[in-house]
Amino acid sequence: MRRPGPEQQTSRHSAEKMPELEALNIGDAQLPYLDFAGKSPAIIYLHATGFLPWLWQPVIEQIIPRFRSLAPFICNYRPSDPEEGGLDWEVIAKDVAAFCRELKITDPLLVGHSMGATVLTIANALYGLQARGIVLIEPIFLPAAFYSMPLKLKDHPLASRSIKRVNHWQNEQEAWKYLRAKSLFAGWDEKALQIYFEFGMQKQKDGSLHLTCSPQCEAALFMGGRFCNPWPLLSRISCPVLVLEGEASENKKFVDIKRAVSLLSRGKYQAVAAAGHLLPMQKPGDISEIIKEFSRQCI
Repeated sequence: MRRPGPEQQTSRHSAEKMPELEALNIGDAQLPYLDFAGKSPAIIYLHATGFLPWLWQPVIEQIIPRFRSLAPFICNYRPSDPEEGGLDWEVIAKDVAAFCRELKITDPLLVGHSMGATVLTIANALYGLQARGIVLIEPIFLPAAFYSMPLKLKDHPLASRSIKRVNHWQNEQEAWKYLRAKSLFAGWDEKALQIYFEFGMQKQKDGSLHLTCSPQCEAALFMGGRFCNPWPLLSRISCPVLVLEGEASENKKFVDIKRAVSLLSRGKYQAVAAAGHLLPMQKPGDISEIIKEFSRQCI
């Protein structure tokens, strides 16, 4: 797996405090991750489909040095083909649990966004990733019927769109113009948008830019989310769980967050004002404060 090269980071003023991307052998794969400065206990951060661990930095920088913060990069660390079912989220969950065992991380706080939230739910309920507490930010808990549907790539509402995502910009100016024009990035914190530009787009030798997480990889991740139904797993989670939802989230139409909270033995719901599905990128300061407050309740 490639990471942004030195020429890219210099030309685009990368964040000075950003750690180097490392990789951990988890048996039959190398899982890339960022290890931010901090002290024990640890927080494991898991990003959304098609996004990046670097995007947690605006959240983490307001929490350091209280916790050691680790953020795996779930993209193309395992071969996967969206036409052949993609990368099963249960496999990712098992890998994240192995990641923590290899690093001898015990009883961490788990923080996941979107896909990452669902993967951490599976890791805790099925693969023994015990936690002092879990923060689920806009988890993807789709209607139960979805998980028994034999969807092909062309029929998947998200994978079929993501594989067609624009993946070439002639130069940095063209890339910035694209980001500023897309509704997906509207309302993002400016620092988060800069980080996405620096680490989410890789500069090529000819000066053009491509996505770090390619449309093929993103589609494979979306496809892999349909194999493991998380609803029966919620009652197995015994630690405190805080579930966050953006008040303006478009996911409200098909994700019943409050029902999910009702199935958790120690679950709590919290809405975040003036935010949509991409909470960590839109409101990193608010998310930091929420995590810090929740962590006090879990220690």
